Amino acid sequence: MNKRREIERNNLSDSEGDLIQKRTKSLLGGDFLTNDTSARQLPFLLFLMFLGILYIANVYYSEANNRDIDNLKKEVKELRFEHISTKSKLMQLSKQSELVKVLKDKGIKESTVPPYKIIVKAKKEE
Repeated sequence: MNKRREIERNNLSDSEGDLIQKRTKSLLGGDFLTNDTSARQLPFLLFLMFLGILYIANVYYSEANNRDIDNLKKEVKELRFEHISTKSKLMQLSKQSELVKVLKDKGIKESTVPPYKIIVKAKKEE
């Protein structure tokens, strides 16, 4: 009984090998394109090709977006540093001691009199 099973298995493996060989020959020779089944499946194959192209385009688009995002992150970082340095320069220049130095060069002196309010009384109309 075991011999019989071995013979059947050998026959099956030979027929599978022949089938694979026939399909490979059909594929490489282009014979599969003339079958009715492949003609019926052509719209589906075209749809799959379209999806593949769409997928590839989407990957390229997302990679381009990622590059743009990285460039913008670098630019934001540089602008943040520039903002901080400009802000510190402005704070330094707006100190009273710095203003006195700048205005002294232009001939304007610092006031030593403290500011006071000017009160205007409203006139009564007759």
